[in-house]
Amino acid sequence: MAADPRFHPAGPPLTLQDLAAIAGGELQGDDPSRRMAGVGPLQSAGPDEVSFLDNRKYAALLDSTRAGAVVLAAEFAPRVPVGTAAIVTAQPYLAFGRIAARLHPPPASKPGIHASAVIDPTATVAPGCEIGAYAVIGAHAEIGAGCVVAPHACIGPGVVLGEGCRIGPHASITHCLVGRGVVLHPGARIGQEGFGFAVTPEGRFETMPQLGRVILGDFVEIGANSCVDRGSQGDTVLGAGTRLDNLVQIGHNVRTGRGCVIVAQVGIAGSATLGDGVQVAAQAGMVGHITVGDRARIGAQAGVMNDVPAGQDVVGSPAWPARETLRAFATLRRLAAKPGAKAG
Repeated sequence: MAADPRFHPAGPPLTLQDLAAIAGGELQGDDPSRRMAGVGPLQSAGPDEVSFLDNRKYAALLDSTRAGAVVLAAEFAPRVPVGTAAIVTAQPYLAFGRIAARLHPPPASKPGIHASAVIDPTATVAPGCEIGAYAVIGAHAEIGAGCVVAPHACIGPGVVLGEGCRIGPHASITHCLVGRGVVLHPGARIGQEGFGFAVTPEGRFETMPQLGRVILGDFVEIGANSCVDRGSQGDTVLGAGTRLDNLVQIGHNVRTGRGCVIVAQVGIAGSATLGDGVQVAAQAGMVGHITVGDRARIGAQAGVMNDVPAGQDVVGSPAWPARETLRAFATLRRLAAKPGAKAG
């Protein structure tokens, strides 16, 4: 099914020549002036829509596609049906994403402040911002040029947003300094008190003051209902370009490098440090006060309890280097398969 125009309106149609240039690819097999109006999957895209193939598992769908153009690698170009153009590129998924963004651009902001928004007189809102219904902006907050603050979002006192940020509906942000182009999806919670307490002699829990901040680098993106706690004494820092999926928990004083990817339901405990380009797969958990080196990869549901060297892949709980873990699993299966083996 193609993009529903009620939710994803199309922009102006573009020629195949334009689309090939956007993709950084080579156009093969059609009139360069032919125009495309949207995108769709291989099995349902129509003659005025663009599709893509990036996984050979779906190559059979290419033979019968009716798409007007398909973005794909050179090895699949000979299979493109007559009447379908090929846009050949080394990175089909990336190229298709760029085309889709041009044919279905995100809605433009509508500068202005809704009458129901509550903005403290000491706050600063730069020109070109869109402030939605019932949004709240606290004292001495600074909202950079071209920001969008969606309905019911809450920007706390003293928060600074760089230019071009998008704060989703019902998101809240406090005790935070934000770079350019940061995106918070609906319900994200940034800068709330971290989970820190001391135990009294009587066995009660006494909250430890959380006196730090959150620093979000340029172009950080945080998914729906994810939480980033502020630091206890120092700061919680997400490096430029880092992306959090939905339902991620980042504890106080965590620091990530640039371009980290942290997938849904990951929990990272306080004072853990991640290097540049670290990838953490879904439902992994990390204890506090450990270091994960640059470009390390943490497998899904891994339990990381020790430092991880740069470039290493770890899986399992407790997490071990991936090859060691796979060998251990293989050994365990062989033992279980031996005649007379007993469980327990």
